Amino acid sequence: MKPIWIVDDDQSIRFVLEKALLRDGLPTRSFTNPREVLQALEAAGDEGGPQVLVSDIRMPGGSGLDLLGKVKEKLPGLPVIIMTAFSDLDSAVSAFQGGAFEYLPKPFDLPKAVELIRRAVEESQREEVAEERMGATPEMLGQAPAMQDVFRAIGRLSQSNVTVLITGESGSGKELVARALHKHSQRASGPFVAINTAAIPKDLLESELFGHERGAFTGAQTMRRGRFEQADGGTLFLDEIGDMPFDLQTRLLRVLSDGSFYRVGGHSAVKANVRVIAATHQDLEQRVREGGFREDLFHRLNVIRLRLPRLTDRREDIPMLTRHFLQQSARQLGVEPKRISDAAVARLGTFGFPGNVRQLENICHWLTVMAPAQMIEEKDLPPEVLGDEPVPAPMAQAVVAPPAASPARADEGLAAPASSQAPATVSGTALGRPAGSADEAWEHGLEVEANALLASGCHDVWDALTRRFESKLILAALASTRGRRIEAAQKLGIGRNTITRKIQELGLE
Repeated sequence: MKPIWIVDDDQSIRFVLEKALLRDGLPTRSFTNPREVLQALEAAGDEGGPQVLVSDIRMPGGSGLDLLGKVKEKLPGLPVIIMTAFSDLDSAVSAFQGGAFEYLPKPFDLPKAVELIRRAVEESQREEVAEERMGATPEMLGQAPAMQDVFRAIGRLSQSNVTVLITGESGSGKELVARALHKHSQRASGPFVAINTAAIPKDLLESELFGHERGAFTGAQTMRRGRFEQADGGTLFLDEIGDMPFDLQTRLLRVLSDGSFYRVGGHSAVKANVRVIAATHQDLEQRVREGGFREDLFHRLNVIRLRLPRLTDRREDIPMLTRHFLQQSARQLGVEPKRISDAAVARLGTFGFPGNVRQLENICHWLTVMAPAQMIEEKDLPPEVLGDEPVPAPMAQAVVAPPAASPARADEGLAAPASSQAPATVSGTALGRPAGSADEAWEHGLEVEANALLASGCHDVWDALTRRFESKLILAALASTRGRRIEAAQKLGIGRNTITRKIQELGLE
């Protein structure tokens, strides 16, 4: 891991932060003025910089704000935390215009400072993963006429900043199309920011979108930029827009109308130059008729609509996608890619794929793990494809593959990035399809195992089964992220400290 760079002319501040971060397992490097930092950056090159930069705002020989601007020119994705005395808060707030991650008021509470730096590290690692995914993403795959229509539309829209509404079933590739629209637009050098409006609680969504001022609500100790400000000069992707709360739709309409908004608790309008791309699997016209979606917002979003086909409407793409996903899964798991017979591909071509392309990706990941030989035959396909009745399995034999991506995901697509992860499978059955007997099978297996343990007189059944279940989940998540704990925790929906503690408690080191 790259070190945390600390810039402060006060030796005691540097010493305290160094010791606290080293105790927390974070390497550090310290500087006394901005000039030393810039020299170190020049000597280190693009790959040798810091994970996070923590800088004082007033130092002999240079300003932290000037340093922020110069560092952002060289490393635009680097999180920078500005330390400042309370009398400098006006200057600190202005630092956000230069792209600061947060500011740290002096005197600071040391545990809170370490936690803030930890959050910045996680943000930095998310940026690295996103860049890795974007760099590894192939052009979307598809020879079917319906997909060629989508490709042509992306090409036509490449010189336009018009708002786009992407519709299609879950798993059909909406976010990949949004990323392609950004990548091939005049805003490609700007940020691509994605948010799933259905995955964030209503009470938090307003702050996520528009940011908040310090003291706007309990716990708002600092000013925070929202997704609109983060996407300034680039593209904001609003996934599952049909689930946005009605009162927030009004605020979104204003932003789309004049490009300005207010942070939560703010009194000054903020301008943001953002292209909005929205997506939904819902029928928005029906939502408008039912009164759940504003008609004026619908018309504002529905300037250009791209309709993505279901996988069953482009069956000729299944062989190509299958082989692509098998290669991708092999890279993720660090194994030799498996081949698939023509008979097995033909059988996949007859399957209904209620989960669309994402479900095909899940199946390929399952086959990479579960198929007994390097050549996948028809009989090796999972039960839901073969139409077989699943056989209940005890928990001890359950197989848990990598979990589904986080809400702001890049895996629902025509060809997912090479580092994107496949959703979970339990007892060899892929999730992401309609609930049915296969879903009930592993639950029945759990019941069988629990009954066996209870009958044996065991008095710690809860702990025994929970440890096994948690171990499988964590190991699968770590395998899917190649050991990156923070990303694994995000995929599981737990905190960094939680996954670290669980790994220690379960003996998974």
